[in-house]
Amino acid sequence: MPGIKAGETLLFDMFGVIARVQSPVGKARLVELAGVPEEEFWGAYWALRPPYDSGRVTGPGYWRLVADALGTRFDPDRTAALVEADVASWSAVDEEMVSLIGELAASGRTVALLSNIPEELAAHYERHHPWLAHFRVRGLSCRIGHAKPDPAAYAWCLRELGVEACRVLFVDDREENVRAARALGMHGHVFTSARALRGVLGLS
Repeated sequence: MPGIKAGETLLFDMFGVIARVQSPVGKARLVELAGVPEEEFWGAYWALRPPYDSGRVTGPGYWRLVADALGTRFDPDRTAALVEADVASWSAVDEEMVSLIGELAASGRTVALLSNIPEELAAHYERHHPWLAHFRVRGLSCRIGHAKPDPAAYAWCLRELGVEACRVLFVDDREENVRAARALGMHGHVFTSARALRGVLGLS
């Protein structure tokens, strides 16, 4: 990719890039626990996700909002089970990408993270994945109060990194998030595979 040099900063999305998207088994477990029709469940799940990702509500608060939208109620035990199952559904990682992050960090590249992630899931990753230490800056939406594609999320990372946007390559699996980064002057790559990313970075 023209303009990306060895010394420039790499800003990564988490889910769909380094971590896997929700597993089919995990998704089915959430629907089962909720006890509502699948289509209605996912409509409420995603519509109400932004305040959860941005840290404006807790896990139990999020699931209360979902229950209200679905015209039902989740008791404390069901709510706790939903929080746990939600975290589990997002818990798988792409080991090839984890290795690439370590390789980049070991070579002296500055790597950073910008992820839409609620607090319970962020805490899970911090407990179980020491490779997060490779990231010089970790922009977790629940901690910074902004979620992609809000320009404020990218601006927060740029301030923390202390670099100009034109010296950053942003990698995300969602086109709308990459467009938002490019609008701020960053380079952007829509992630499809570790192999394709290696090609963009000039790695074998």
